[in-house]
Amino acid sequence: MLLEVKDLKVSYGNIEALHGISFSIDTGEIVTLIGANGAGKTSTLLSLARLPRPEAPVVSGGDIRYAGESILKTEPHTLIQKKMMALVPEGRHIFGNLSVAENLQIASFPHRRDINRANIIGENLDLVYSLFPRLYERRKQRGELLSGGEQQMLAVGRALMTGSNFIMLDEPSMGLAPKLMYEMFRALKQLNFVKHITILVVEQNAKVALEFAGRGYVLKTGEIFASGTSQELAENPDVKKAYLGG
Repeated sequence: MLLEVKDLKVSYGNIEALHGISFSIDTGEIVTLIGANGAGKTSTLLSLARLPRPEAPVVSGGDIRYAGESILKTEPHTLIQKKMMALVPEGRHIFGNLSVAENLQIASFPHRRDINRANIIGENLDLVYSLFPRLYERRKQRGELLSGGEQQMLAVGRALMTGSNFIMLDEPSMGLAPKLMYEMFRALKQLNFVKHITILVVEQNAKVALEFAGRGYVLKTGEIFASGTSQELAENPDVKKAYLGG
């Protein structure tokens, strides 16, 4: 088991966003968290990434274990330096005034102390450009001039440059045309298959998320509402009614 969340409670001030959720992810899995706005999906990812306040809520109970060790007291930069996990945030947050290549280069800082730094960065860059050929074509172009889909590719590419084997994505389909959305998910599926990278994706588009992931959890107002394989969730009458239009 790569990630185990036990009875996690988090809050923003006096408002509790997660009321004791528990879930787990095995190495090499693709798992999705789905739910409506305000269900607690983003709060979950921010808590896992251990981002500092005010960006992330305060963990008030439970535990988060990565590879068997609690990470509740681990600083975000340590998680990145150890290449434990990488977050692709909602809204992408790329550096618009920097080129595609510069955005990717900045994300390679966890490797700065590696003996084979140049080779590792080169291999990661080749991986990014092979997954997203458009980024190679636009490698000298400023980030702010990219389309929404290209910016999302760059945000994912930046996470890959860290060398992490566990990537979390927050609403990767947001603002994308259907063609680009499916192109994005196909690339992520290939990444998981070829490199065995574990993926946790938060997604409001439940249909797409369940097509992409092997298992899923449904969040509703800060609690786990349902869980199971993607097929089981897609056939669950309550899930179909609430999230799949069935």
